[in-house]
Amino acid sequence: MTALTRLSLTDFRNYAGLTLRLDARPVCLYGSNGAGKTNLLEAVSQFGPGRGLRSAQLSEMTRRDAPGGWALAATLDDEQKISITLDTAGTAKRTVRIDGAPASPGDLAERIRIVWLTPAMDGVFRGGASDRRRFFDRLVMAHLPAHGKAAARYDKALAERNALIERGHVDPAWADAIEARLAEAGTEMAINRAIVLEALQIAIDARPEGHFPKADLTLEGAAEAAALKGEDFRTIFDLLVDAYHSGRRRDIGAGRTLSGPHRTDLAVIHRPTAAPAGEASTGQQKALLIGLVLASATALSAGGSGPSPLLLLDEAAAHLDPDRRAALFDELTVLGGQAWLTGTEAFLFEAFGDRAQRIRVDEGSATLAE
Repeated sequence: MTALTRLSLTDFRNYAGLTLRLDARPVCLYGSNGAGKTNLLEAVSQFGPGRGLRSAQLSEMTRRDAPGGWALAATLDDEQKISITLDTAGTAKRTVRIDGAPASPGDLAERIRIVWLTPAMDGVFRGGASDRRRFFDRLVMAHLPAHGKAAARYDKALAERNALIERGHVDPAWADAIEARLAEAGTEMAINRAIVLEALQIAIDARPEGHFPKADLTLEGAAEAAALKGEDFRTIFDLLVDAYHSGRRRDIGAGRTLSGPHRTDLAVIHRPTAAPAGEASTGQQKALLIGLVLASATALSAGGSGPSPLLLLDEAAAHLDPDRRAALFDELTVLGGQAWLTGTEAFLFEAFGDRAQRIRVDEGSATLAE
């Protein structure tokens, strides 16, 4: 079981200072819009890799008029003490300590995995490929934290290649060197994506039929397709190198790189109707999204390759009918990680009974409800 049993915030968003003492049950945060519920989820998300569930700059999270940066502290499973502070000296950066000793974000990622769903994701199936790719890569990072570093290396090499081809004349030796680095990072990304896609599909297929429809998943990208077929690293690397080399003239005409893992799309089929998820109703899409997130959490809990995840669900309960809410709460109760949920009204969480802890959130404060 993975759970935060204590959470403290200092000068974070609208909280000057707050400490919550918790147990391992799901945490239900309720209060009016703008009270700070999502700010608490964002604070929890900082204990995972990346920039958190809002993808905000570190300095944006500092409370207005605060004298310095912000600080977060948590106790994990009543044992490990973790702190994160924003160091405002020079370039703003996070400083991580575990049990008082300096630690890296990578050390943190090995101890806490986080999966989340926010209202901003509701249009992911109707949006562009970049929306689905970003959604899926976030799931991949929860399973394989090193995926974020591979993506960062890929983005850096991609920017260098794009800058090169924008000149209209490419030095072959220079391009070869950049494309080799691009292909190396892209191959790692493609393999990571294929591994997680297969784990997700297994978890989806194992789920009982119920209120959250099953999905059939495919990655539409040449490198990912090769990885899913079981091709080795060298084969996928060569495939990408060849694609970049043969596409130089075309890419110069377009002014950007038109092929590679940065163009991959996640195709999702709503299994009950056999239709693309983008053609499903708004309610079906929401249920499908929740089903995917639950499958990811289940795969993490069952995989044995890391800790079970913390699951953050922002305003998810409000968009479900009572039966689906009850079904969601039943599934969250048996997951191996602590779930955090938000809603405007306490009644939204009644189906939990005493299986959850409820916290009333007011402007800059939060109180454990009786």
